[in-house]
Amino acid sequence: MPGVSDSHPEIHWPSGFSPDQAHGFCQAQAVVHAPPRTAFALLTDVPRWPEWVPGVTAVRSGTIARTFAVRFHGHRFEIYLGEHVPHSRLGWSGIGAGVQLYQAWLLTPVAGGTHVVTENVVRGPAAKSLATVPPLWTQRLNSLWLSQLKRLSENAPGDGSE
Repeated sequence: MPGVSDSHPEIHWPSGFSPDQAHGFCQAQAVVHAPPRTAFALLTDVPRWPEWVPGVTAVRSGTIARTFAVRFHGHRFEIYLGEHVPHSRLGWSGIGAGVQLYQAWLLTPVAGGTHVVTENVVRGPAAKSLATVPPLWTQRLNSLWLSQLKRLSENAPGDGSE
């Protein structure tokens, strides 16, 4: 399994969630030809996730803007926002379906757009049982999510400023 040496050095992992402490880790990255704020706006518009995030079929906002629940491939996950730096960083933890997870997003301006990195770690009984299976499904899921973000960001109406 990939470990902390494969993690982007600018990802901030909360205690207990580094790739070396997890039962599963995956990463995806791409250049999005849109400003960071466009991609960030899509990622933080949680009520719209069922429209474009693979596997998410429902969202319920929590009483605090930093919590929400999602239905992901038929399983309910409680999500807690951990890191929120506008236009550059997001991170959230989730609990459900026998796993605990942390997903981090790093958005860095580059010539012509935004370099986006997303990394996930999972741990728990369900993640342990999947540890013997090649991590292709998690890599594929991350890649799908990132390709959808890229498509929507690049097709979003823009104001022309960076």
